Amino acid sequence: MSSPARVLVVDDSPTMRGLISAVLKADPDVQVVGQAGNAMEARAAIKELNPDVVTLDIEMPEMNGLEFLEKIMRLRPMPVIMVSTLTHRGAGASLAALEIGAFDCVGKPAPGDSRPFGDLAEKVKAAARSQHQTYRAMATERPAAPQPMAVSDYRVGRKIVAIGSSTGGVEALISVLQKFPANCPPTVITQHMPSTFTKSFAERLNRLCAPVVEEATDGARLQTGKIYLAPGGERHLQVVNHSAPSCRLLDREPVNGHRPSVDVLFDSVAELAGRNAVGVILTGMGRDGAAGLLKMRHAGARTIGQNEKTCVVYGMPRVAHELGAVETQLSLNAIGEEILKLTAARKEGSD
Repeated sequence: MSSPARVLVVDDSPTMRGLISAVLKADPDVQVVGQAGNAMEARAAIKELNPDVVTLDIEMPEMNGLEFLEKIMRLRPMPVIMVSTLTHRGAGASLAALEIGAFDCVGKPAPGDSRPFGDLAEKVKAAARSQHQTYRAMATERPAAPQPMAVSDYRVGRKIVAIGSSTGGVEALISVLQKFPANCPPTVITQHMPSTFTKSFAERLNRLCAPVVEEATDGARLQTGKIYLAPGGERHLQVVNHSAPSCRLLDREPVNGHRPSVDVLFDSVAELAGRNAVGVILTGMGRDGAAGLLKMRHAGARTIGQNEKTCVVYGMPRVAHELGAVETQLSLNAIGEEILKLTAARKEGSD
């Protein structure tokens, strides 16, 4: 980035504003241009300072962070990173913020946390680099929820679908999975997300989508009409057992800095399913999943990458495309339908 990412820090707590600002100021490529203690102050500061990115506390007096985020996305769309408590209630609010259009969410530090706010500075820089025109379109021109294909119109084949995503993935996954009919192919997903978020996210997807969506459990058999979301934070998700494909939750160190890792999931699907699989890599920072998607393609799987124009962050899909792992790049709205085309049973009843 040619110039530092300019950030406005919004939090009702002076202590928290100071801590967030100190963490960000430690990175020479980030500039804290101002602070605000409530929505009114923040609105004035945004007009005056025109920051690249805003960090926004979800819980504030008078107008809370979600209400203010909705106004930002409607009136002046820009990258916003939400700051939330890592609780079940905080997870629900964070997921709501991501659906409204927040760039990402970070958790408030716990007592004794040796690295408060983790990779907040990296997320701020990625947010500042994000394509503002695309971000604006995604935030303000939300299409009506697509209707899933009727069961009678889709005959599921024998393929397994594996999807990996990170920053921007909440909205992206909702967009893709809402295209799925109730009898969708068995689908496994790794989305980079804190452990307290994935259960709430799976429940949210289950309400929004025609298939059954659940947080993956160790030993769960893959079934038609079910989508399995990797639990966040503690273990990796793999698919194992050729005779009866099942989920396995693996205790292992982070891969590419992530646990669960998309590469771990894709590697296992490549080995288990080979050409009887479809791999999809969606918006996200970094390169997790790129090498695993390449392994899937070499094993004969069909592979799809989200295109640059519709990504919140064209990181993971870009690296996968550069490696030759992506067979087809598509817009977000086209990916769900393409998955169904690739997984539908042929008329003669075979794949």
